[in-house]
Amino acid sequence: MSHKILVLPGDGIGPEIIAEAVKVLDVFRAEGSLNAEFEYAHLGGAGYDAAGHPYPEATRILAKQCNAILLGAVGGPQYDTLPRELRPEKGLLSIRTDLGLFANLRPAILYDELADASTLKNEVVARLDLMIVRELNHGIYFGQPRGIRVLENGERQGYNSATYTESQIERIARVGFETAMQRNKRLCSVDKANVLEVSELWREIVCKVGEEFPEVALSHMYVDNAAMQLVRAPKQFDVIVTSNMFGDILSDEAAMLTGSIGMLPSASLNASAVGMYEPSHGSAPDIAGQGIANPLATILSAAMLLRYSLQLPQLTDRVEAAVKIVLKQGLRTGDIFVAGREKVGTAQMGDAVVAALRMM
Repeated sequence: MSHKILVLPGDGIGPEIIAEAVKVLDVFRAEGSLNAEFEYAHLGGAGYDAAGHPYPEATRILAKQCNAILLGAVGGPQYDTLPRELRPEKGLLSIRTDLGLFANLRPAILYDELADASTLKNEVVARLDLMIVRELNHGIYFGQPRGIRVLENGERQGYNSATYTESQIERIARVGFETAMQRNKRLCSVDKANVLEVSELWREIVCKVGEEFPEVALSHMYVDNAAMQLVRAPKQFDVIVTSNMFGDILSDEAAMLTGSIGMLPSASLNASAVGMYEPSHGSAPDIAGQGIANPLATILSAAMLLRYSLQLPQLTDRVEAAVKIVLKQGLRTGDIFVAGREKVGTAQMGDAVVAALRMM
């Protein structure tokens, strides 16, 4: 079976890190273990530059036809003055909505070799392995009404609506429980039910879905406490399920437990397991074009693509093993560099992963 993979390099460091992930996938294509075709298109600022829109129609058509999408990053300061509907981030939100990508999986794993790169004490983060399941398609980022209005006294007021329906909560809760069943059967639902009605409903529905998964130990935590606990004792968590905005914040916090956000991959899935895979970091315009960005989060995102959308877990295992080999060799990009290691650039790191794969 031939798979169609849509590659969206995007903005900033996106093209550089995507090139290294494609190198990795090309190893499998060359050896015959992956039968896939690549299509390239624009998203974000690149879409605006090429077609006047952050989610061009040509990209939309290709996205509807593919089995999986590999995305670099979107955004850049040169687009900040554009109308909001034309900014790069609008393209990202639009493709998520268009494809129904409602479940965002963000693993936070601290490799033994990177224990010295984390800003937390080794005993706090050693062997950390947690998964954040973030609802991606609803909540305050998408809620209506929203906008900026002028009040009767002439003062301007910004407003956004945080909304979730029962079915939207049930769907992401189910992904959280199913993910927990595949791991250590512990699920923590994070909300703010003490002050938000939308979180009251969230907690009620999560508990209801939990009745279908009696083997999973379900707990609840307010988001402010969860943010503290992630730093105080992160290994108490196995799987966290939470809303769009809370997940956005907590997953970036969890990334730093692993030493660098440059190590954190992500998968955004719809009900048919079509997914978009991207590193959790941004476009890093300050280092774009310098060849120093860390490609490992993108390479690990490609590994998630192989597991979740293409159903090739054996290839995922090989990529993850290759990354461990490279880290054990002491190779480090600037974001994870510590004294005594070998500092390398983007392409060198990608080449090292490719070399490790070919030795397997």
